[in-house]
Amino acid sequence: MGFKEDFVWGSATAAYQIEGAAFEDGKGLSVWDTCCKRPGFVKHGHTGNVACDHYHRYKEDVKLMKEMGLKAYRMSISWPRILPDGIGKINEKGLDFYDKLVDELLQNGITPYITLFHWDYPQELYKKGGWLNRDSSNWFAEYTKVIVDRLSDRVNHWMTENEPQCYINLGHGEGTHAPGLKLDLSDVLLAGHNSLLGHGKAVQTIRKYSKLDCEIGYAPIGVVSFPDTNSKEDIEAARKATFGFDGPNLWNAAWWIDPAYLGHYPEEGLKAFEKWMPKIGANDMETIHQPVDFLGINVYQGGRVRAGVSGKPEVVELKAGYPETAIKWPVTPEALYWAPKFFYDRYKKPIVITENGMSGLDWVSLDGKVHDPQRIDYLNRYLKEYKRAAEDGVDAKGYFCWSLMDNFEWAEGYGERFGLIHVDYETQKRTIKDSGYWYKQVMETNGENL
Repeated sequence: MGFKEDFVWGSATAAYQIEGAAFEDGKGLSVWDTCCKRPGFVKHGHTGNVACDHYHRYKEDVKLMKEMGLKAYRMSISWPRILPDGIGKINEKGLDFYDKLVDELLQNGITPYITLFHWDYPQELYKKGGWLNRDSSNWFAEYTKVIVDRLSDRVNHWMTENEPQCYINLGHGEGTHAPGLKLDLSDVLLAGHNSLLGHGKAVQTIRKYSKLDCEIGYAPIGVVSFPDTNSKEDIEAARKATFGFDGPNLWNAAWWIDPAYLGHYPEEGLKAFEKWMPKIGANDMETIHQPVDFLGINVYQGGRVRAGVSGKPEVVELKAGYPETAIKWPVTPEALYWAPKFFYDRYKKPIVITENGMSGLDWVSLDGKVHDPQRIDYLNRYLKEYKRAAEDGVDAKGYFCWSLMDNFEWAEGYGERFGLIHVDYETQKRTIKDSGYWYKQVMETNGENL
């Protein structure tokens, strides 16, 4: 037993983090292009102007993917590269790039999984209110149709939006991500609702215009709590902590997934957000709740809880000296068992781990190689837990390691290295890390060597 024969193994990236060519070939500005110009917004004043120069080096990068044995590649498309104004006139040079990239992937036996939105919102639409504008869901649908019209004769795996918790909460509430706003909670919730409408309309658009039979999902953060022990009480406390609301918590995964997969906001959430809730249109929930084929969840860590008084979840503090990654996230492999289990139990859809990986202290050694044993150990521990979830009845559909290569890590700049491939940003030289070769063996054995 283990992963199914048709289990999908891949790696993932996002357009703004790797492409560069920020001002070339007619591309419009994104909110990240704009925010990178703000003093202090990104560490060390780093920008995505060049990033990994994937726009010019995509053939080399696909060759490396093939060398690593990747079966699938989760990539995002830059909305302002396609529609410089966000809507209206199409930039053919932008579309041509993705045309060539998709062809290159397919010629090398790698299946593209396309994410339509991974945070690089068009600056021109931001000026019109962005996700705060009721029309934003229609703008997203228009963009989706352009992509589907061009690529759906070869692409049939789609994801609508990546991590709304981040681009809505961090971007509009905390102000640490683009567009860098600190809005009232009522406006943050409005932006989130319009984003969910955008998801629904994108699904409708793909279904209507796709030239191939298609699979569609969504990729929020799978924020999860896991039980301190395997007692029934602790497990239910962890489930409650994962989906319940102890106050107005915008990181709660149920807030972002229930509408799309169940057709309504969670009742506890509605009570917690009651004072700030935007007006919900008569058909909004029907629009958001479209037929989807799988649930993508990004999982890096989880919180340990136990049953307290009357079964109420209690957070179990991490022990002194607990293991953590370079970005200071705790190493909690249990998250990749309990997240798939809890989310599959609740939503009854196949689970794809759309992101999982770690930032490490990686450099090219004197022997010219990149030795990253901690990443190998991290991935091994997490994948063993995901495999256990599959053996315990979770419909585990796939796994995309984050990330294919070191890249621009948003507000952290280039200070965090998540890649299976090392990138020297001065020379753009790529070096497959030890973990990349280890992952190749995992894929070749379908996880039997874990």
